[in-house]
Amino acid sequence: MVDVELVLAVDVSWSMDLDEQRLQREGYVNAIRDPQVVTEIRRGDWGRIAVTYVEWAGVGLQRTVVPWTIISSQAEAEAFATALSEASIGRMRRTSISSALLLSAALFDNGIDGFRRVIDISGDGPNNMGPMVTDARDKVIRQGITINGLPIMIKQRIRGDFFQIENLDEYYNNCVIGGMGSFMITVESKEQFGQAIRRKLILEIAGAEPRVQKAQHSAPQMSVGADCMVGEKQWRRWRRFDQW
Repeated sequence: MVDVELVLAVDVSWSMDLDEQRLQREGYVNAIRDPQVVTEIRRGDWGRIAVTYVEWAGVGLQRTVVPWTIISSQAEAEAFATALSEASIGRMRRTSISSALLLSAALFDNGIDGFRRVIDISGDGPNNMGPMVTDARDKVIRQGITINGLPIMIKQRIRGDFFQIENLDEYYNNCVIGGMGSFMITVESKEQFGQAIRRKLILEIAGAEPRVQKAQHSAPQMSVGADCMVGEKQWRRWRRFDQW
């Protein structure tokens, strides 16, 4: 038995440049081996968690970088962090948050008995292929899985980037995250990567009520300004433009 089964689902689409990819990977490596993170693991009812690290991009493009690992000590955390730091970083096309959620949910068929099941999904853009993101989110939530988000908004205010949206945080809040205690932490600068990832892991491991923007219900309600089909619309406009 473990306190939480945690899937770290990390965006490696082409919209993330190599510098951002390295910072993101480094943030997870440092967070996993942080003594405070290990202390939070030890404070749990069972004193251990199960975690796996996967990279995702378009439909069907998901790669397990570090398989399911039980962490209950500093040594086990160091071993996981070392395996992650030594693995190559993938880069793949397109962005299918929906596919990433569905494939990540399937990973919980792992023979591990966890008190909570959580998908921690990062990304710097909206869903633009595969099933509707809200359909995938709701299907995952119905399985008793919580979805937390790490929207990366470093480039959101750069004009001329066709596939970026300014309100990615609203998009994640209304279209991606959900389930009991779900929340998100937004990254708006490269300097915030490490701190944001570390804080997010601590909150997920502890099962605490985070003092950040979060969903208070199982299926987030739509709000003005959050179009859950915005990515698909962007892609259709791009395809028409590309054919001129």
